[in-house]
Amino acid sequence: MAIPDLPSRLATVRDGIADAARSAGRPVADITTVVVTKFQPVSLVHELLELGVRDFGESRHQEAQVKAAELAGSPATWHFVGQVQGKKARQVRAYSSVIHSVDRESLVTALGTPPNAETADASVTVDCFVQVNLTDDPARGGVSIPDLAPLVEKVLGTPALNLLGLMAVAPLGTEPRRSFALVAELGAQMRSMAPEARYLSMGMSQDYAAAIAEGATHLRIGTAITGNRPAPVNLKTS
Repeated sequence: MAIPDLPSRLATVRDGIADAARSAGRPVADITTVVVTKFQPVSLVHELLELGVRDFGESRHQEAQVKAAELAGSPATWHFVGQVQGKKARQVRAYSSVIHSVDRESLVTALGTPPNAETADASVTVDCFVQVNLTDDPARGGVSIPDLAPLVEKVLGTPALNLLGLMAVAPLGTEPRRSFALVAELGAQMRSMAPEARYLSMGMSQDYAAAIAEGATHLRIGTAITGNRPAPVNLKTS
């Protein structure tokens, strides 16, 4: 039966995450839940803040920029989980604490230049994940597995970026746990290059338990918590 209210949906997902962590023999404190609020109103973000949520995910720059501006000064941490256009990279970086979808060298170059570069503190960095494409479709977001190591090297050579680890989406029609096991294996290989990049952003509403079983540290959960998305609203920003 559908759960009608936000607090109940959030509590149900939190219980599910705790159960999956317990089954995997992992501390639930090691898992960050990023609530994806794409197409949801700012009022819902306020409700989630009151319920103790602090990590929010957005995938549309125009919408994310507006929400971040409206909630400036709040304890919200913004994660950008969608594909980043190169020409918008510096703007996305300006409000994002974590970018989950670094997938090409040109984007690394664009993100490596801080907003307001002329006056920015050169020591300020932004956390990021390298997104891996687990399919044979180049139109899907993410770097191909053969090109992963060179992209990781590019990120490591960019002082303005701090590599947290890998991000991936389980392909449709596949067994999610097998896909997440591959990401975990790739992450272990990557740590020979970047020992501190030990985090894995994987798992969404329908497959987060499988992701936790394979070591996910960051879950990106939308509809299971927020409910069905309303129709998108066109937002005009810079």
